[in-house]
Amino acid sequence: MAEAPEIARSGPRRRTVLAALAPIAPLALVGCAAEERPPAPAPGPQPPAKDALVMVIRHAEKPYAGDTGEDDEGNDDAGSLAVRGRRRAEALPQLFAPTPGALLPRPTVIFAGGAARSRQTVAPLAEALRTPVRADLAVGREADLARAVLAARAPVLVCWEHTGVPRLVSALGAD
Repeated sequence: MAEAPEIARSGPRRRTVLAALAPIAPLALVGCAAEERPPAPAPGPQPPAKDALVMVIRHAEKPYAGDTGEDDEGNDDAGSLAVRGRRRAEALPQLFAPTPGALLPRPTVIFAGGAARSRQTVAPLAEALRTPVRADLAVGREADLARAVLAARAPVLVCWEHTGVPRLVSALGAD
C-alpha cells in the first residue's frame, strides 16, 4: 500500500496517523484506495470491489466490573457504554470527513453489532454524517456481515464487539 500524502506540511504520514488512532479505537483496514470512489453499482448482486475500504472499530469503553453504564434514556444499564465510552463516542465524528481536519474518509455505510454498546459508539457519528446505522446483525454472524459490508458502497465503517472482530476480518478475506 502506498503512503498517503502528508496531512500537514510537517505532519505525520497516514500510517503514523492510523497507528496514533489505536488509543481511540482499534482500527483494522482492509484494502486501500480511499481517494477513489467507484461508480454506483448496477442492480443485482455484485462481486466485491478489490479496493473496498472497510474500517473496523471496537465499541467504546464498557463499565468496569461492578459498575454500570447508561442507556439512551440515562438509566443505569450494565450493557451500555460507561460515561468515558460515551465521551469517546461523542469525539468520533472529529475523525471523519467532512469535519475540518478529519483524518479518515466519510463512511457511506455504518454497521454496528446488535449490542447496545456498538450502536451507542457510532450513534454520534451517524447523526453528524446523517448516515443511517445498520444494526441488524449480531455477533456470531460475521460471515453475513462480511457479505453485507462487501456489497455496500465503500468506504464502510463497522463497529463490532472485540470477540467478533477476528472472525469478521477473516470473513472479509483479510489476515
